Amino acid sequence: MARLLLIEDDPAVRSALIRALGERGHAVSSAATGMTGLRAAVDERPQLVLLDLGLPDLDGYEVIRMLRAVSEVPVIVATARDDESEIARVLDAGADDYLVKPFRAVQLDARIRAVLRRQGGDGAGADRPLVVGALRVDPRGREASLDGRPLDLRPREFDLLCYLAARPGEVVSKRELLTEVWQVPYGGADKTVDVHLSWLRSKLGESAQRPRYLRAVRGVGVKIVDPGP
Repeated sequence: MARLLLIEDDPAVRSALIRALGERGHAVSSAATGMTGLRAAVDERPQLVLLDLGLPDLDGYEVIRMLRAVSEVPVIVATARDDESEIARVLDAGADDYLVKPFRAVQLDARIRAVLRRQGGDGAGADRPLVVGALRVDPRGREASLDGRPLDLRPREFDLLCYLAARPGEVVSKRELLTEVWQVPYGGADKTVDVHLSWLRSKLGESAQRPRYLRAVRGVGVKIVDPGP
């Protein structure tokens, strides 16, 4: 469970997000204006702030700048604005991630967990070794092994494997991998993911034609599975 602060002026959206995130185990407080939100961020010390840009008193960009002057709390911007220059502007101001409305609650929850993992704030057990079949990944030691034999992975290959291994059986899109592994939330080439997946498959002793751990789901993404005996 994470302590979240939602800064959103639309009552319907605010209520829906509080309910949806509460159902996923988060404790959510809220504010309807930028200034109220800033005060709550300082007083309540949430683990993460969810911020709409279109607030009645302050633009969300200004809220981020003012918040960054007093706090390093992670910020996810959730807004209807989808202009790339606007996205770049708020990220440069200090936002940690950006999600364009409309979105599903499961998408927002995944972004929250990903940001908190990067901040080391997702709770106990975040650095435990990940085990999928005979594959073992140690996030803290940044080591991986298969059948007890160490894997010689480049840093980005390790990050990719670690992200997938934390979600066994879950289909992850290339866009999500670009956002969470490459930290490119507003652009990037899917080919980058394809190349690294190919390298990773080779080191796992498999190929796209003869997969074992890494299974492509056409038109959706990729997942890691236990191939069994």
